[in-house]
Amino acid sequence: MSNAIPKTGREQSREQQAAEAAEATAQEKAVENKPARGPLQTSRGVTTLDDGVVAKIAGMAAREVPGVYDMGNAARRAFSAVTDRIPNAQTNVTGGISVEKGETQTAIDVTVVVEYGASIVDVGNAIRRNVIDQVEGTTGLEVVEVNVNVTDVRLPQDDDDDDNGRSGSDSGRGTELR
Repeated sequence: MSNAIPKTGREQSREQQAAEAAEATAQEKAVENKPARGPLQTSRGVTTLDDGVVAKIAGMAAREVPGVYDMGNAARRAFSAVTDRIPNAQTNVTGGISVEKGETQTAIDVTVVVEYGASIVDVGNAIRRNVIDQVEGTTGLEVVEVNVNVTDVRLPQDDDDDDNGRSGSDSGRGTELR
């Protein structure tokens, strides 16, 4: 017993079109007003980074820190020593770097050898600071943590032993052969 006048098909069609247009406008505004999850995700597209990109940036940043003698564990350093002897071989700057990366954040593990006499605490803090500055500034990712693992200390006598050991063993072999 409603006194409402039924709508014609034309009126119903106009209302349906108006409702669809209002919904489309609301969706566009929602996309525009949707906060970007990070500087790499915008309303116009998404930029993605491979883990290797972040690892290279972190590796270069860690190597810049005074007191860092080398990167990686003993096996990694031995492999690098062999590849360094190959002509035109490039230095692997990602050695000693491990990266876990999400869409907006990353965590980085750095494995280093510190020079004797350098404060491990100061070197660790400097690595952490430099890696965070470089990675956040370059990639836009938020660095949630940088873990520094010191696997060795390079002693000054290690250089002397290497030099003496090589010449001593060469002269020793020469003496035995004569």
